[in-house]
Amino acid sequence: MKTILFSKKPPRDPELELLKGELDTAREDLQQAYRLFNQAVDPELVESCIYEINAVKSRCNYLIRAIKTHSPEESAALGTEGKEEITWT
Repeated sequence: MKTILFSKKPPRDPELELLKGELDTAREDLQQAYRLFNQAVDPELVESCIYEINAVKSRCNYLIRAIKTHSPEESAALGTEGKEEITWT
């Protein structure tokens, strides 16, 4: 029977995992905000959707910066090397 004493995987950081989970949720919120924007007809509702989209984008950018600060090697996984802020379309 073979016993493995050392694992090649580093231990998972719970704070980093929490930030990634929040980023996934924020990305889903952004998709939902865009769906609502695409269906909005009333000018006030369109304006509200635009504010919501901008707010969620800001939250995503904050979470990405927090992940990069907490773990710089995660920058490659996020596809944000060298970028301070993400431009969303």
